[in-house]
Amino acid sequence: MKICIGLSGGVDSSVAALLLKQQGYDVFAMFMQNWHDADATLHGDCEWEEDRYVAEMVARKLEIPFYFVDLSKSYRQRVVDYMFDEYAKGRTPNPDVLCNREIKFDAFLKVAEKMGADMVATGHYARVERMPSATGKGHTMYRILEGVDPGKDQSYFLCQLSQEQLSKAIFPIGGMLKSEVRRLAKEADLPSADKKDSQGICFVGKVDLPTFLQQKLAPVEGDVVEVFPAFYESDPLYRKQCDIVRSILRDDYNGPLPVISHYISEDKETPVGDSHPFDNGKIAAFPDECLRTLATPLDYSGIHFETETYRSGRKHVRKTRWKENPYGRIAGRHEGAQFYTIGQRKGLNIGGHKDSIFVISTDVARNIIYVGEGHTHPGLSRLCLRIAPEDIHWIRPDFEMAPGETRRCRVRIRYRQPLQDATLLRREDGLYILFDSAQRGITPGQFAVWYAADGEMTGSGVI
Repeated sequence: MKICIGLSGGVDSSVAALLLKQQGYDVFAMFMQNWHDADATLHGDCEWEEDRYVAEMVARKLEIPFYFVDLSKSYRQRVVDYMFDEYAKGRTPNPDVLCNREIKFDAFLKVAEKMGADMVATGHYARVERMPSATGKGHTMYRILEGVDPGKDQSYFLCQLSQEQLSKAIFPIGGMLKSEVRRLAKEADLPSADKKDSQGICFVGKVDLPTFLQQKLAPVEGDVVEVFPAFYESDPLYRKQCDIVRSILRDDYNGPLPVISHYISEDKETPVGDSHPFDNGKIAAFPDECLRTLATPLDYSGIHFETETYRSGRKHVRKTRWKENPYGRIAGRHEGAQFYTIGQRKGLNIGGHKDSIFVISTDVARNIIYVGEGHTHPGLSRLCLRIAPEDIHWIRPDFEMAPGETRRCRVRIRYRQPLQDATLLRREDGLYILFDSAQRGITPGQFAVWYAADGEMTGSGVI
């Protein structure tokens, strides 16, 4: 069997190539360029030429053929343009998920096949298994499982792959720990053995995202509005959502209303109180209208501010100030709502608070950012989200849910997030995910990914 390894210059793909060579496969390496400096005015610290040089040295060390392919045009059209468009709409896309679906296992795969490859291998920490089709007609099905290393599992980034793409994919290091990969690289004296893992935007180097986005999205100053807890006490939608949550709690549940996430760190979240506070029977009978209400993001556009004049100083100079508002205040200015994402706390430059300030909502049309103080601010948490029918992707067709069906599963809404217990509810207007415990920073445009109890990733969808 002839296998093309996508050699990036990093240690993971290098060891993947090493393992394939040791296993006796006919292996050749291909390095893909995804970005031209001419496509933007930015220059990253870690240029692609350096990665290509290391990748070529690894191929020479392993005595496998090395090729170069320029996929920057496809990448710009199918990943970067989509990313700019999503940010302009106030959504937060994941370019790594799109890169795997549109480039590595599509454009790159097609080039590899033209060069005689039967399969494409990458250095992802994930596993693919073959299994007989549920139809029993001799067909083969493919399933994706989490990588063995819990700290490096990258199955999330593969959540949009199809059965056809999986049939051509190999992940040689998916069953290994990162420490084992480093050890093998050093034992084999690979040029990438001590190379640090890549960070930042992969296609432009170590450049922060707002700086990159400003190449096409013009900065426009707007208000930063801090939302006070009093808003939630009087907001009809929030109060209705709390009533709906109470209506599906187990009769013997005595814990707190699970509408606020309990935060520990960026990659660790644990539920408050009971691990499954809801009654399964009540959830199954949940009216569609209640689900839609529970999944609806809160609207802060009703918080208005008026000015008043007053006299100041000995000379009683007339000045203007904002009238006090019990629901919020204008806390600062920003350079463009499209540059911020829900849950973000860096780059706000708002002082005078005991706890951290977080973005809880963005209004790109009106160019307003809404923020809240503290990890337990009500606006930072949501219990339910909806995925539109056209955005639902089932990795295995036999796992597809029919309208009216419910299913228990584990879900993550961002890379590295610990899996969260939840219930999937399929309805005519989409797929709803009801978490056992409220989630922090649910962000439109990101991917929600769900897993079975054995670690198999079964589907995903755009929030």
